[in-house]
Amino acid sequence: MRIILFTGKGGVGKTTIAASTARKIAKSGLKTLIISTDPAHSLADAVNKKIGPEPTLLAKNLYGQELDVYYSMQKYWKNLRQLVQTIFRWQGVDKVLAEEMSAIPGMEEGSAFMWIEKYYSEKAFDVIVIDSAPTGETLTLLTLPQVTQWWVTKAFPLQKLAIRTIGKGVRKTTGIPLDKGYEELQVLFEKLENIHQVFSNPEICSIRIVTNAERMVINESKRAFTYLQLYGYNVDAVIINRILPETLNTGYFKSYVDAQAGYIKNIEDSFSPIPIFRANHIGEEVFGMKLLDKIAKQVYGNEEPEKIFFNEKTMIIEEKDKKYRIKLKLSFLNEENFKVNKYGDELVIELANRRHNILLPRFANFHQLASYEYKQPWLYINLGLVEKR
Repeated sequence: MRIILFTGKGGVGKTTIAASTARKIAKSGLKTLIISTDPAHSLADAVNKKIGPEPTLLAKNLYGQELDVYYSMQKYWKNLRQLVQTIFRWQGVDKVLAEEMSAIPGMEEGSAFMWIEKYYSEKAFDVIVIDSAPTGETLTLLTLPQVTQWWVTKAFPLQKLAIRTIGKGVRKTTGIPLDKGYEELQVLFEKLENIHQVFSNPEICSIRIVTNAERMVINESKRAFTYLQLYGYNVDAVIINRILPETLNTGYFKSYVDAQAGYIKNIEDSFSPIPIFRANHIGEEVFGMKLLDKIAKQVYGNEEPEKIFFNEKTMIIEEKDKKYRIKLKLSFLNEENFKVNKYGDELVIELANRRHNILLPRFANFHQLASYEYKQPWLYINLGLVEKR
């Protein structure tokens, strides 16, 4: 099975790109599911068909699903949900509010993982395309297994056997499914761990960043890329969406089209050697299969969207003695006359009249640039803690 996850800043057209990708894959004969994990679903609008919380047939070989956290909780975590509701009611929370709050943090993302784990273990589809929530929520989704482990430890500090023993008594006397809720949480955690291994396998899962040729969007895309690399996920393509044609390089749109060309160059430099795909603005809203086919042709041409376009880490961060060494693969950095500066969590590489900006993890704010060297094609950067005065 192949899993392809699309992420990007809200409003970049991620759903359109994901849907057009799934459509093209399905047309090649592979049984394909596109699943939306974004609470503000727009997948049904993109395909112009009704989609439910279970896989819905949209076209030949193509299925769609829009996740509903309450439906998923009812399906998978009924006892856990009742347990959380009861705890809130004990604390004096209104019944309706307790029902709403029973969807504990991370449950939306957890339900996505549960569904995908189910389909993966059952080999239900050849390809799963994930239309994820905007970048921040995507990172929450992908780091959920580690967070869940912490949550289980803090929320249930007692030993498993103790909870089971006490929980049975609690359930018999009060009806509160403490033991059953804990068991469901343990199953959830185990499945999250299993699917996390799948997502971390670049032979199975690829992440594709959808961006626009705009400064704010590009910066968020760079930061998302940094964190995805840090967590060990494979980004195999970047897709620049809604590019205005150069024929509009007059009148009202001239300044925008001029700036767009510079931003596209920035994207190509920043993400090299990862493949860059492009999709022009088609001049209308994208609804329905016909327009999705048009977008897919622009993006992929004769390429097969399900293939792995790139499989290589371009950033490696190593820690030793409270110092960090960052390895960046920069194949374009083939001259000796360059400088590296650091401003907060941003590295700036100056080469002739070009500047290359790299956004680091936020912890880098507390470290200073100690030294750097370049050995083709890797740039080695050493960071040390800022000394207190």
